[in-house]
Amino acid sequence: MDDTRIINLFFDRDEAAIHETQKKYASYLLTVAQNILGKQDAEECVNDTYHKAWRIIPPNRPAFFKSFLAKITRNTALDRLRANNAKKRSDGNVDLLLSELSEIIPSTQNVHAAYENNLTAHEISDFLRGLDADARFIFMRRYWYADSIATIAKNYRVSESKVKSSLLRTRRKLKNHLTL
Repeated sequence: MDDTRIINLFFDRDEAAIHETQKKYASYLLTVAQNILGKQDAEECVNDTYHKAWRIIPPNRPAFFKSFLAKITRNTALDRLRANNAKKRSDGNVDLLLSELSEIIPSTQNVHAAYENNLTAHEISDFLRGLDADARFIFMRRYWYADSIATIAKNYRVSESKVKSSLLRTRRKLKNHLTL
């Protein structure tokens, strides 16, 4: 079923909307959640995503349903990670990602607060739109979807060193962009 029909089911308050969303996007959303939380809490996080989508649609009509769901899943997973005490419950992957970004986001606040800052988010979005497609993809897969370097390299048939160097160059460019 296409996304427009699924969203219409949400607007009709038809519970089939959840079933169709789950059928189409469950594995994708589970991957997003697992990249942040690990397997233990990921399934519950995805179920929370369906519940939140049910509450948000209507009145909202997302233009990009898959991205809309991924954003809910990601934010839910990050909230759960914080609640679970990231140092005790995570595999350290998200801490590593945030520490990499903390070196380039100029702020006296912690990385979580700086990243959520609306102005900084707009600046990062503007920066990403200016990147070539490959660099933007690698950056987003690493820092939005929390994919490992090995996973990114495998999926795009490049070496891990190419992914690492692309991330390093992009972080440097982002730092320069944010400090101008």
